[in-house]
Amino acid sequence: QVQLLESGGGSVQPGGSLRLSCTASGVTFAVSAMGWYRSAPGKQRELVASIPSDDIPVYGDSVKGRFTISRGDAENTMSLEMNNLKQEDTAMYYCRLWGWDGQNPTAHEGQGTQVTVSS
Repeated sequence: QVQLLESGGGSVQPGGSLRLSCTASGVTFAVSAMGWYRSAPGKQRELVASIPSDDIPVYGDSVKGRFTISRGDAENTMSLEMNNLKQEDTAMYYCRLWGWDGQNPTAHEGQGTQVTVSS
């Protein structure tokens, strides 16, 4: 059973930084990409960043230039470095993994980690 475990969320003042990490376990299929989504009350769920198998990251427009996604040294791990955080970055951040099990595409998501940006 695939499990995604996020860590690193917390509270920070505007302009501050946080680093989120995600570790996937139980993966028995080919992974095509990992990434982060976020959800906040009253806002549409949005893709924050993703990193596919070619290692060319994709970023949401609202975080370009401030956030950096990268793969970890261990298999199926990744991190999200978030700098110059703004109040509008406050959200629950979810780690997501996409793959291919040989017959069908598959996707899995973690339980989320809360990021709160407030003065």
